[in-house]
Amino acid sequence: MTMNTRITELFGIQLPIIQGGLAYLAYADLAAAVSNAGGLGQVTALSLPDPEALRHEIKRTRSLTDKPFGVNFAMGMHGTGYEAFIQVAIDEKVPVVSITGGNPATVLAMLEGTGIKKLVLVAGVRQAQKAEELGADAVIVVGQEGGGHLGRDDLGTTVLTPRVVDSVSIPVIASGGLADGRGLAAGLALGAEGIEMGTRFIATKECVDASDYYKQLLLDSTEQNTVVVKRSIGGPARVIHNAFADEILAIEQQTPTYEALKEHISGQANRRLIHDGEENGMAFAGQVIGLIDDVPTVAELFARIEAEYKAVVTRFSEISK
Repeated sequence: MTMNTRITELFGIQLPIIQGGLAYLAYADLAAAVSNAGGLGQVTALSLPDPEALRHEIKRTRSLTDKPFGVNFAMGMHGTGYEAFIQVAIDEKVPVVSITGGNPATVLAMLEGTGIKKLVLVAGVRQAQKAEELGADAVIVVGQEGGGHLGRDDLGTTVLTPRVVDSVSIPVIASGGLADGRGLAAGLALGAEGIEMGTRFIATKECVDASDYYKQLLLDSTEQNTVVVKRSIGGPARVIHNAFADEILAIEQQTPTYEALKEHISGQANRRLIHDGEENGMAFAGQVIGLIDDVPTVAELFARIEAEYKAVVTRFSEISK
């Protein structure tokens, strides 16, 4: 199936489905699989140890797909020193760069005139308008149902998406709580021109860096099994609810400072669970874990999404007769 929205036209893809940045997980195998299936796969940049590692991952992605893909920069992971990573993306002429967390101004300025499409994650109307002013080609709007880092306001996808759609002229991609063909139909119905999925792509065979333990947690959990941590320090993030997450919440109650929390919210604490399969760690996940009950290939997942989307469209046409 091929769909036609401003997002598919902008990125040169068949289906308006974007794979989230997924720190420490989104590398060439997953990105290429998503792009080969018709969506836009992404490589996470700032999880890598140095700019040359990013160059290697970009080249490896190109060896696995001839389709467009993106490179994601999660700015919250690096206070400074990210410019060399951005330059690698420019030198390698990647088709798309997405920016999540932090102020996108510096990155957008560096990308100006390169021909690289610029995508910015936002969690509110004002952020979306500012991204457009700074030169973003499209925005992803994430509702509070999503996994990982969220906006500070508890705004759900179904309200936030049309609010942002009505506030900007550039294309909008809906994110947060979307994991299947019904979610794709819902995002389009809300006025978005595509959707982003993160958690759903972790539970795929091509997400090779995710431990079996992590994937099994996604399968065993329900929509009730996530909590928001780091709210006390202004950086709310949704994670799987486990004993380690309870430790984070307890620290926030007693000593709500970054210094008190840093060992529990570090990349090392994240990698212990997602890479090494240890219980004593933190793992990001959205409420869509309640909709995940298998670990398909990306191609199988896309085929299912297409069938589910078509079923929704058929249902709508029957209802409106």
